[in-house]
Amino acid sequence: MGSRSIPSWAFLLALMTIACLAALPFALENYAIRLATMMLMYGVLAWGWNIIGGYCGYPSFGTAAFFGLGAYTGAILLSQKLIPFWLSPVLGALACMLLAIIIGLPILRLRGHYFAVASLGIGEVLRHVATSWTDLTRGGMGINLPPMLGSLAGEARLFYYAMLILAVASFGATVLVARSRLGVGLRCIRQNEQAANMIGIDATRAKVTAFALSATMPGAAGAIYASWIGYIDPSDVFDILIAIKAPIMVLLGGASTILGPLLGAVAYLVFEELVWSNLLQFHNAMLGIIVVVLVLFMPNGAIDLLRRRARMEAAR
Repeated sequence: MGSRSIPSWAFLLALMTIACLAALPFALENYAIRLATMMLMYGVLAWGWNIIGGYCGYPSFGTAAFFGLGAYTGAILLSQKLIPFWLSPVLGALACMLLAIIIGLPILRLRGHYFAVASLGIGEVLRHVATSWTDLTRGGMGINLPPMLGSLAGEARLFYYAMLILAVASFGATVLVARSRLGVGLRCIRQNEQAANMIGIDATRAKVTAFALSATMPGAAGAIYASWIGYIDPSDVFDILIAIKAPIMVLLGGASTILGPLLGAVAYLVFEELVWSNLLQFHNAMLGIIVVVLVLFMPNGAIDLLRRRARMEAAR
């Protein structure tokens, strides 16, 4: 089963969308550009989680670990003036890929909630390392990064375009995975891993590859985030909420789909801005309510809901 060609209309639609997104900062103010940058970052986190959690069916909570590692990789190298800014997301992604390969081999032998707990523990371990290794990370004091440009508008556009490039790369990687032999293998593993091994799929290799790919996206996003915010500390970039946000966004839009993670990211950001800003004390409670609603009423996300409604309309 080889890869299928992408329809020309879909390719043209993708190019038009990218062109519109590229022109967007010139029509927005700084606050709106910030929200658009955050939306793109959320989309990257969701696309990353979707590869291991959606296509492969392994409920990972390691997004915060890889996001934080990427942030610290970029921040340390940039604060020491060892690399230019454009190289920080590349090295952040490579560092996370290497870590995912090393730890993926043992923990991907676990399944279900055992794997979920193990992946969550990675972030806690890295957070303690970042807090304790004061010579390199400055511990709880965090790392300050100098401004990239002289003007606020220029910096807003710089980080928007950096995150846009990363989002386009994440989208392209998702399309390639979905239409490749790897994607077929991951879907088989999600359905029945033992049966996948019996029909000749190297499940271990496929899972580690998916885990490594899913780690690169938040790693690169973390490196850009560090320069964008200008200051990071362990409690910020290794926040457990980052690990929870990614699967929620994918579940909102639709797991194991290409556009579902982005739709979920947009919906999550809108909800975050409109509701949580006014209900800050009930932030965690609202997060729990969202999870319950998703599991009970939208287990396959918004895209599946739209498809079912379209089929009902066609049947009428």
